[in-house]
Amino acid sequence: MTLVRFEPYRGFERLSRKFDHFMNDFEKGFSFEMGSFNPRVDITEDDNNLFVHAELPGLSKDQVKVSVNEDRLLTIQGEKKKEEKKEDKSYIRTERSYGSFTRSFSLPDYIDVESINAKFENGVLELSLKKIEPPKPKEVEVKIA
Repeated sequence: MTLVRFEPYRGFERLSRKFDHFMNDFEKGFSFEMGSFNPRVDITEDDNNLFVHAELPGLSKDQVKVSVNEDRLLTIQGEKKKEEKKEDKSYIRTERSYGSFTRSFSLPDYIDVESINAKFENGVLELSLKKIEPPKPKEVEVKIA
């Protein structure tokens, strides 16, 4: 009889590798390049509404587009243009981010997509999404032949 050492956490190593693999594949679809603009978003709620706050410093409301598609995917997109470097200035450090951005969020069934309100003030986009009674699941009887 051969004794085998019991390793209680061995199964977690495989799970950890699978999770790392998933996250690496997930990140391939996004641009995390230095200098790319990726606005920060907070999502909060009260009894009647869901609120989305997106920080969009340096943009005007005309540079931002908000839409919802038929799959209930809320998308905020726009572009923060890089200012042209002036020849008479010598840049010591540049840290601001520029570029096109897209942020998308799946909306739950209890959000009324027809009554979304948007407000843009001081570089912050605020979306107010009204909650409604979620649709009741429909039962369909299947005839067995």
